[in-house]
Amino acid sequence: MTKPAFQAVIFDLDGLVLDSESGYFAAWQQAAAQMGYRLSQAFCQSLSGSHGRRINQRLAERFGRDFELEQFHELSNQIWRERVGQTGIPVKKGFYQTLQCIETLQMPYCLATNSRRGDAEQCLAWAGLAGVFAKLICREDVENPKPAADIFLKAAETIGISPQCCLVLEDSPIGVAAAVSAGCTCLFVPSVLPADPDASGMAHRVLPDLCAVADFISAAMVDPL
Repeated sequence: MTKPAFQAVIFDLDGLVLDSESGYFAAWQQAAAQMGYRLSQAFCQSLSGSHGRRINQRLAERFGRDFELEQFHELSNQIWRERVGQTGIPVKKGFYQTLQCIETLQMPYCLATNSRRGDAEQCLAWAGLAGVFAKLICREDVENPKPAADIFLKAAETIGISPQCCLVLEDSPIGVAAAVSAGCTCLFVPSVLPADPDASGMAHRVLPDLCAVADFISAAMVDPL
């Protein structure tokens, strides 16, 4: 059997493994409304995959310097935690299928996210995925967050596979840009439709969900990229 172009898989978290972003957006909108502001769904979606500093920058640009960022984050975090504490966080369709495929092929894999470690671990626990990822690369593990390449370069180093031999699964344009910058092969599984055309153009392929990703990985073992 000829080896495919990738030998390991790197997962993003929010919007890719977990259907968490819709919950974040709803909490942001509710918190903003309580403060007398309005956040559109389109604006929230434009922040998909962004790190905290970038989110704060965009909020300040939209609402001005008088916007109380600390109050907004406290409110939205409280709203979101109350909701997911009761209902959990849904796992994206096809994740278990993709994971089973990777494990059957005995490929190393890890998770690489712009989230802080404590937040990532808590979200995985709420989704029933605690312990699924033995290796997590998080915001505090690197100097620069996505869209910089740092997180994926660190992930490749952590699992002992060169970036050029890593397959990254991403749902956001910011994540795709980071993966491509790191030299990885990237599948774009957009969480926001229509799919961003720039990210679609950068990615190796655009797939509708993780079920299709599992099929892609299985096929690549037979017909290398």
